[in-house]
Amino acid sequence: MRLRRVVLTGAAGLIGRSVGPLLPRDWQTIRTDLEVADGVAQLDVTDVDACRRAFEGADAVVHLAAVPDPDASWEQLLQPNVHGTVVVAEAAMACAVPRLVLASSLHAVSAPPSTVQRRAGDPPRPANLYGATKAFAEAVGSWVAATSATSVVALRIGYFAPDRPGDGAGVRERSAWLSVRDAAELLRAAVEADVTGLVVVNGISANRHRGADVDETIAVLGYRPSDDAWH
Repeated sequence: MRLRRVVLTGAAGLIGRSVGPLLPRDWQTIRTDLEVADGVAQLDVTDVDACRRAFEGADAVVHLAAVPDPDASWEQLLQPNVHGTVVVAEAAMACAVPRLVLASSLHAVSAPPSTVQRRAGDPPRPANLYGATKAFAEAVGSWVAATSATSVVALRIGYFAPDRPGDGAGVRERSAWLSVRDAAELLRAAVEADVTGLVVVNGISANRHRGADVDETIAVLGYRPSDDAWH
């Protein structure tokens, strides 16, 4: 069987470097980032020619590269989060990449009160500019899925942290926790799932307050989470 070639952008970021060693061994994972690091090749996601060269022959592109700061200014977000997402999407379509995985965020739906459960089917309602750029990424994914043969999985990633939330953490923080092990599993499922068009799912661990949103992710992607913020 031919190895699945997967290009990972933002591989030197917190999520990328954490999950890299846990990604499937039967993938040929090409790890890229703006800065060269150990095992990570240089790729500027705002450079369309460089992205096309990197994506040629890929079975999937997992786009994690972004400024992940909810307090970031528009000037800080514009190039990596907005321009970069468009360039990656255009390059993926130009290279006929079968699957594009976009890292969205629960910040895309952070405006409703904390008492309201976020569902994957909820329309974007960001409470900050960072969340707005992630809502934009989902819209770009819709454009890709509607105008090309590239299918798109947008992951509304929750509270990613290597360590389980402490005893002082609130229900909302615990219920949104995504562990390293489950993040790697989420990316595997997003790349390998038999889906078409655009799919938007919530990315959190298997905690007891996960609700129907994670059950939907399990059903749609074949996601197999294992970590619980309460245990």
